[in-house]
Amino acid sequence: MRVSTQDQDLKRQEVLTEDARQAGYYIAGVYRDTQSGVRYDRPELLRMIEDLQPGDVVIAEQMDRISRGPLVEAEKLVAAIRSKGARLAVPGIVDLSELADSTDGIARIVLENNQELILRIALQLAHEDWLNRRERQRQGIHLAQQEGRYKGRQANKTMHKRIVALKGAGQTIAQTAKLAGCSEATVKRVWKAQQVDSQPSPHAQ
Repeated sequence: MRVSTQDQDLKRQEVLTEDARQAGYYIAGVYRDTQSGVRYDRPELLRMIEDLQPGDVVIAEQMDRISRGPLVEAEKLVAAIRSKGARLAVPGIVDLSELADSTDGIARIVLENNQELILRIALQLAHEDWLNRRERQRQGIHLAQQEGRYKGRQANKTMHKRIVALKGAGQTIAQTAKLAGCSEATVKRVWKAQQVDSQPSPHAQ
């Protein structure tokens, strides 16, 4: 399950677990990411791939929950999943009933080839959708700037407090990034700003 920010809700995607159980699958683990789909260093994504065992099925609500990156990068991610002996299921593209299909021989080869083609198309469309969204956002910001309405991106205060607390407790930058669900660059930036803010003013009495 993935959303782009910690302010977004993953509840809608929780239905995946119940659908999998009804299809006869055992839920080995649930992984929840709160970072952009164009990033491949997402902590939960990396943990999921590390945990995968042969015969596992990775289920995602939509293709863009797995990846919004360029096709070549998205294919590497899918290859990493497959290299562990696992398979990918996305409703409407490759669903659980198709994976459990007892079809064999030529019919199964045709089914798998069709799934592979649809998968590639879906990965490409997810990336193109992300590019289009970014362009619309850029145009919206430009218009808002012209009209004097743009105030810039608001800081995620909850995450910043968590980073400061973790670093203040002695966690390393890498450990803090993993626990806070952000990049190491974000940890460094927030911690540096905290150190500057905490220094006494040279004019203080």
